[in-house]
Amino acid sequence: MSGSGLHSYAPLLLHLLIAAALAGALTAVSVLVGWRRPSRAKQQPYECGMEPIGDAREPFSVKFYLVAMVFILFDVEAIFLYPWAYIFRSLRWYGFVEMMIYIAILLVG
Repeated sequence: MSGSGLHSYAPLLLHLLIAAALAGALTAVSVLVGWRRPSRAKQQPYECGMEPIGDAREPFSVKFYLVAMVFILFDVEAIFLYPWAYIFRSLRWYGFVEMMIYIAILLVG
């Protein structure tokens, strides 16, 4: 790419830098300004004003992690459909066949 091609990404880079700086600044301010008076009551899990029954940290099945990972996998792969849909008409049959192969691979997985 030429220098002018990379120059068009400057607003995106600036936006990402500002967002990262703002997130870091807000996190730092909340840590510096926040209250620091820990107590036993504050460390307990909150259950709608009732006294907690049992331990809040109970083990649960790994299947939940598997479902979450599969969801994220297919969600990220669905993101790749948006650019294809945007330029669908200019791709003609080649783009259509290519995306059908991609979707078939997703369905097999």
